Amino acid sequence: MPDYMTQAVLGQEAYRYLAAFLIILASLVFRKVFDQYIARKLRSWSEKTRFEYDDILISALTPPVNALVLSLGLFFAIFSFDLPREPYDIPRFVTQTYHVTLSLIAVWAAYRLTELLTEFTRQFFSRQDDHLAKQFTPLVRQAIRATVLIFGGVMIVQNLGYSVSSLLAGLGIGGLAIALAAQDTVANVFGTVVMFTDKPFRVGDWIRFGEVDGFVESIGFRSIRLRTWSNTVMVIPNKKITSEIIENCSSMNKRRVKMTIGVQYDSPVEKVRQLVGRIRSLLEHDPEVHQEYMLVRFTDFGPSSLDVFLYYFTVSTVWAEYLEVRERINLSIMEIVHELGLSFAFPSRTVYFGNSPALGDGRSPGGGAGVSPGGPGDS
Repeated sequence: MPDYMTQAVLGQEAYRYLAAFLIILASLVFRKVFDQYIARKLRSWSEKTRFEYDDILISALTPPVNALVLSLGLFFAIFSFDLPREPYDIPRFVTQTYHVTLSLIAVWAAYRLTELLTEFTRQFFSRQDDHLAKQFTPLVRQAIRATVLIFGGVMIVQNLGYSVSSLLAGLGIGGLAIALAAQDTVANVFGTVVMFTDKPFRVGDWIRFGEVDGFVESIGFRSIRLRTWSNTVMVIPNKKITSEIIENCSSMNKRRVKMTIGVQYDSPVEKVRQLVGRIRSLLEHDPEVHQEYMLVRFTDFGPSSLDVFLYYFTVSTVWAEYLEVRERINLSIMEIVHELGLSFAFPSRTVYFGNSPALGDGRSPGGGAGVSPGGPGDS
């Protein structure tokens, strides 16, 4: 070795600087070769295969491998120098730092590989229910990532020189307090499991329970997000949902209309019969009215009207289209009533006034005023 390579520069031989430079250069070159050639070839090969998971695997591992190569180069470059152990143990500090760095890279790689497990879960559930897969997959992704981060944190703590068993023992002492504080969280998680088991609704469904009414935007481990009709967002704990009676309006295949119309008491019998028949014919010939079941009947002698009961369903369950059908039917009924010469009834009363104490004429006793129900035409 030439003499100038053994000369000291800032307390280190010159050849050590050269060795560090060459190690770092080699790691950068290998990183470039891996990224530009090896990884690219692997990606090109994976795109030609019918196996779907290899694409995700290569994309997930390429950045952590690049980081691993660079960290190895830095580690060996640092250890090419003669590191002092007094007053501080520099080699031990560098080794410990490198172990933590490796742990971080491993956690990062595992975190990125969660996409592979998530995709596997999505395809598994898609074979049974595509909607279930869309709802359950994000929750699986969150659970796997949280697990990876927890185990990664424990591994890093251990590499820092702390006793993991002591840490876990300390957590066990406070476990009771944490469990008591997390009762609601555990109940919400179990509520999530119940929802995915029973599947009372899906993302995008319109649901109603209690005073809540809106569309499901997302389902999480702790709560669901509901978009109300006033365009606000409600965050509802899952345990509350699983303890309530839920009405899933999106599951309707038809939508009900239930109403009563009343005509005046002086309406002729034949006109009332024609009214019932024409309304029934109107519903039977409307393409937007469900023909499976409908009722049009003169049912009651009401307090102020002759009541005709209507019960039918619209084909569309969309709110705006449903209202459009109701409006068209109602306007047609008004035309039928007008064509038959009938009139709609409204609540009214007949009031009798009398000053005579006699009772034989049918007036109220004591000369007072008597009140009795009557048709709209009475006065």
